[in-house]
Amino acid sequence: MVMPFGSPGGDVQAQARVFLNMFVFSMDPPSAVEAPRFASYSFPSSFEPHAYSPGRLCVESSIGAEAGAALSRLGHKVEWWEERSRKAGSVCAIRADTKSGVLHAAADGRRMAYALGW
Repeated sequence: MVMPFGSPGGDVQAQARVFLNMFVFSMDPPSAVEAPRFASYSFPSSFEPHAYSPGRLCVESSIGAEAGAALSRLGHKVEWWEERSRKAGSVCAIRADTKSGVLHAAADGRRMAYALGW
């Protein structure tokens, strides 16, 4: 199995979650890419002026209010993004099955994107 993938998004890089969704939770590429996302702002930004917000956790609304409340109880300062927010990055992935030669691709609808392979 070979899988090139990537995402624009500055400090919000979602490709690790997409990878885990596929290889730990056995999701197909489209389901892994479309799954709800979150981002922590507890560390200084890579960009000037390197702002940070300790405890701030942004979550897409599709994660659900119950999960947000549980995160708040753990001490996170939860801020809500709309469902499928462009702020959550935009992963495109192609999973190549080296045995069959079949390519399975996904393009993230959070931003203008497409996945292309041959």
